[in-house]
Amino acid sequence: MPKRYLPAHGRRRVPTPSAELEVLFRIAARVHLAVRQALGNPQRFEVVAMGASGTPTERIDRLAEDEVRAVLEEEKVDWNLLSEEVGRVERGGQLTLVLDPIDGSHNALRGLPFATVSLAVGTDTMESVSSGVVHDLTTGVTYWATKGQGAFRDGRPLHTRPWEARRELFFLNLGRHATPRVIAWASQGRRVRSLGCASLEMLAVAQGSADAYLFENDVEERNLRVTDIAASYRILLEAGGGVSDLNGAPIDSLGLSLDRRTSVFAWADERLHAAAKGGVHP
Repeated sequence: MPKRYLPAHGRRRVPTPSAELEVLFRIAARVHLAVRQALGNPQRFEVVAMGASGTPTERIDRLAEDEVRAVLEEEKVDWNLLSEEVGRVERGGQLTLVLDPIDGSHNALRGLPFATVSLAVGTDTMESVSSGVVHDLTTGVTYWATKGQGAFRDGRPLHTRPWEARRELFFLNLGRHATPRVIAWASQGRRVRSLGCASLEMLAVAQGSADAYLFENDVEERNLRVTDIAASYRILLEAGGGVSDLNGAPIDSLGLSLDRRTSVFAWADERLHAAAKGGVHP
């Protein structure tokens, strides 16, 4: 479960969590418990519906989403909801909760320890996202950020790392649908990793463990949605990094809807981004 976020003695003081963040923390705790209990149930593999995003919704995804909706109802939070499973639900609020109930659901179903619940609050575009929380469903670690107030991992400030050419570690999406551009990056990095969980891979960049995360598939319909990346986008920006698509175009104006998908280039150091745009790096 998410821990209480009190700074240790001698550390920089963590900003008092906003009301938005406190709601997101409570949602993450509920999802954590529901998912951990469900992982021991063989019915977790059962497909119960087709999600709004066009992909199958397994029972475990539905359980996680139900917990989110229950917290909103119980606490009378009027946020609208955008989820890859249920789609958009208008609830009369000014803010929208952008939700991936289980990012890395294939990992969770196969017993691999790379899955999160990803929660972000905004109004209409990625740039409008004011708060983001990503909770690791295996380790219990919680990452969060509020716009303009920095990024944190269980109370410790997050900072990206400086780029050292030819000493990089890249997180990439690989497999038969990966584009030649992504494969080219795999041949250039000193180390390459692929987890199958976009939020955790972007957060590896935010916490200084990696230099970049790239995701691009061969057809648009296989790329990422805002539900996959909204929370980690805010956290990475607050940690000092940046995000664009693989053509170098900002994704700040990407709408909070399921209508569009995007490739993603998340970087720790602007020099790496500039080098890539200039053709110095793949």
